[in-house]
Amino acid sequence: MVFPVNKARRQASSTLNPVSYGEKKMGYTYADIELISVDDLALHRRGFLQEEEIKRMRVTALVDSGAHTLVINDHIKQQLDLAILEERTARFADETEVRVEVVGPIEIHFENRRTTVEAILLPGNVEPLLGVIPMEDMDVIVDSKQQRLIVNPKNPNIPLVYIK
Repeated sequence: MVFPVNKARRQASSTLNPVSYGEKKMGYTYADIELISVDDLALHRRGFLQEEEIKRMRVTALVDSGAHTLVINDHIKQQLDLAILEERTARFADETEVRVEVVGPIEIHFENRRTTVEAILLPGNVEPLLGVIPMEDMDVIVDSKQQRLIVNPKNPNIPLVYIK
């Protein structure tokens, strides 16, 4: 199934400047992604919300293929007016575990790719983190030589999805 590209939405989103949560660090990969409230998209499709009323924001996210999913902070949750869906236990790289809220749903856009996910909410002003599940779903890869996220060059036009 091919989804038509909404040019108005693309133009509106390109005028948003990415929110950055600190300095980009050498040796790390960052990507500018757009986050959109899926609830607002549904209301817009049903005619209850105008295009310009859809809550969205661009952020610079740390790309981490060792992380599971999307991680956001309180500011992003508030800006997108995301619902709390459940609580989970999250394990950090140092093996500490904390109870976290899961919020969403959120649509992620990167270049000509999109996916819908739930996000782990961390309190405070932590930088957003893009994990492996949304990366695989969008069929994007890390170009470690240039320290950037890119669309998979083997599938530049549409993402490849593995079924088996």
